Order: sequence, then C-alpha cells, then structure tokens
Amino acid sequence: MTTTDGTPPGPGHTWWGRAWVDALEQRARLDPNRLPRGRDYAREGAVGELVLAPGEAWAQVQGRRVSPYEVRVRVRRFTDDEWDQVLDAICAQLGRVAAMLDGELPPQVAGDVAAAGLDLLPGAGEVGPRCTCPDAADPCKHSAAVCYLVADALDADPFTVLLLRGRTRGEVLAGLRARRRGLAGPPSAALGQGGGWDVARALDGAAAGRAPDEASHAPADPGVDARAALLSAAVPGPVPVPPLPAARFGHPAALPMDPPAWRAGLRDDLLSLAADAARRAWELAVGLTLDAGLSLDAGRDLARRAENALGTPAFAALAANSGISGQELTRQALAWRYGATSGLEVLRNEWDPGAEAAGAAELMKAARTVLRDAAGAPARVTRNRVTAGRLQLRLGRDLLWYPYARSGGEWEPAGPPQPEPARATETL
Repeated sequence: MTTTDGTPPGPGHTWWGRAWVDALEQRARLDPNRLPRGRDYAREGAVGELVLAPGEAWAQVQGRRVSPYEVRVRVRRFTDDEWDQVLDAICAQLGRVAAMLDGELPPQVAGDVAAAGLDLLPGAGEVGPRCTCPDAADPCKHSAAVCYLVADALDADPFTVLLLRGRTRGEVLAGLRARRRGLAGPPSAALGQGGGWDVARALDGAAAGRAPDEASHAPADPGVDARAALLSAAVPGPVPVPPLPAARFGHPAALPMDPPAWRAGLRDDLLSLAADAARRAWELAVGLTLDAGLSLDAGRDLARRAENALGTPAFAALAANSGISGQELTRQALAWRYGATSGLEVLRNEWDPGAEAAGAAELMKAARTVLRDAAGAPARVTRNRVTAGRLQLRLGRDLLWYPYARSGGEWEPAGPPQPEPARATETL
C-alpha cells in the first residue's frame, strides 16, 4: 500500500492504527512536543524489533550513543470483571462475534465496548512509557517512536489492541465461544428478527457463513470430557501430530514489572538469560543438540554464552559481570566455538602425550615438520604443543590437532580441530 505520491503510508493508515495514534496524541495526553520527533525516529528505522505482550510493548531504539536504548510502553490491563463486560458487550452483537471468529476486528467493537462504560483505546494515565535514556520527558522521543510502531502493529493486526489490554487473540476468542455456547433459547433483540431459533447455533452458522435456518439444524458438538478420555482404554480418534518447531528461536517476552532501581543492569541480565533459554529450547526442539548445555558447570556455560555473544554489545556486559577480561573471555569463546568442552580443555590445560598416548613421539614429530615448513621457522615441542613463530598446534586428548595463532601477546584458537596436522595448519 502506498500514498498518492507513491511513498509508503505512515503509522496509523488503518482505522485501528489511526485511533491508537489519536488516543496517544489527544486522550492519553502524552507530550505533544515529543511525539513528532518519535514519529521521525519510527520512519527512519531507528526502532528495532517490536515485542508485544499482554499489557505492554518493548523494543530497542538506536539513539546517539553506541548501545541502543531499551523502551517499554505499558498500557493498563483490563481486570477480569472488565473483560467480562467487554465480552458481554461484543456478544450482544451477532455480526461482531461472527467477524471476530472469522479473524476480523470491526471498528464498531470499540463503540460496543464504550457503551458498556469501557474503552479499548487508552485514556489519560493508562499509557506508561519508560526508556533507559537520560531524557526526563514523558514520553521521550525513543518511547514515542515505539508508540508509533505499535500503530504499525495495529495496522497489521487489530487484535493487538486487545493484547495491550491484557488478553491474547486466542483468549478473547475462547471467551466469546464460551459465551456463544451458553446463549440458547429466546431470540436476542440484537439479532434484529423474530423466530425463536437457537442463538448459539446461529452464531455457529454466522461464523461458518451459513444461513440462520441452515445453522439451526447443525448438531452441537458436546466435546469430550478430559477425565473420561484419560481413563478410557479406547483412543477416541487419531493422535494429533505435534506442531513442528519454528524456523528460528523466538524472542523473550517483556518483563512483567521493572526490576528494582538499585540493581543496575538487572533488566538486561534477565532478558539475556531469557533469550539464551529460548535459544537452547529451540536447539533441543530441532535436534541440534542433545542437552543444550544443561549439564555444564558455570565456567563452561560462561564460555558457551560468550560464544553466542561474540560481536554483540552483550559480550562486553558478560565480561564485566564475570570479572574476566575481554581478551581472555574471547579466547574462551573461540575455544568453545571450535571445540566445545574439548576445545576449552585444550585451551586451559597441557598434558604429556608421551606418557598417555601410544605413538605420541611420531605424532609430535610429524606436526613439528609440518609447522616448520608452514611458518618458515624452527619448531619446538612442549608437552602437547608444537610452536613455530606465531603459529601453534595443540594436540588434544581426543588426538585431534587444534590450531592456534599469536594475538596480542596471547595464543588464541584459530580454527576447528583436524585429525591431521597438515589440515590444521591450512587454517593458520
């Protein structure tokens, strides 16, 4: 979709998106001087991936500093009693229920809910933007940018407004279906016609695109009692096939509340741990690993997490929190990348092949010859390590050769292990 001049539309080009923007600018009374700057940030692509959760939206926004700011926009959730009023108001209109069960959220739903004394769109005091930037404005331009990105989310899926009020699409539709099955008997005034036909069956028919008289003859599905199904020896039907894992691991949900102010960095730490857990669960689900590192001790698990964080801002935070220098943590991360637990063992410990491995003398002699020719310098053997100039091969207890290179005064892992010293040297 484009505008008349051929440019993409801005945030809020559908009814729900525009209504959200209007609510922010007029009824929620956010600072009108900051909102336009936030709109510019949103248009310029400064906002990262938007994470939506019941009652809030979260994203990173790139400002003037190197690391992006963390922004969370909270919206007051409806209470359970208020949700009952919302669902009752929607169920009073057959057409609204049918549309929602068909995947649409008509704009008229906002009026139905307002008639019940509530409002799907936020009012004064119901939006709480928070940002890690030093700007004291409410909202700052980073928070405003995320608010405008929520309008984009509403343009794509109007059910986002229900999520921001505290319930997912599935939860809302389940509530409507429960009420639909409970409505039977006399005709509803909201149907706009007489007759006396079953309202619940009519709603089933409307959702399926059938006429009222056709729907009235459709038998209701009584379902299966879970306890009876569990105790029964007979399987009532084919066993459902579990869904396949997603194509990639997901992002953690936003935190339900702010960490205490006195614990600096706790929010980032919790989100980092949650993201790591999501990645490990996905790796287990798709069969990339058998245990996802659940059996590792703290030191090995730190190397595993550091390997995942290499080249990202999270790496510096991990080094600072662990009390290990960036260079040393990089060495451990590279050792894990190229050899996992065995790679760390080769990095940290020396051993004597002559005392533990048969034919070790021939192995070390062959490696010394290969490395001497590659480096153009004399090669020397020290226990399980063969060194020539700024190149080194280390023999692991798995009898694989691990290549190392000199960097900044330290030896760093330089490639995956190989069964032959010549192949390992090719990496160097």
